[in-house]
Amino acid sequence: MTLLRLILRELVGLFVDDEKLALSILAVVGACWLLVHAIHGSAFSTGLLLVLGCVGVLIASVLQGARR
Repeated sequence: MTLLRLILRELVGLFVDDEKLALSILAVVGACWLLVHAIHGSAFSTGLLLVLGCVGVLIASVLQGARR
């Protein structure tokens, strides 16, 4: 039971530790969802948005963390 609690605490810590990063990734995923369902975008454009968006968010987070 202690191991399960430790694993769950680590998983929650991934999202709570850097709220801005988690929310930004969710925004990218939401934009991809809109591209697929509202605009009926192609799989290629959706995948490209997902990859470039997540990489961009990660780079911005690393740069912001380096400034601190």
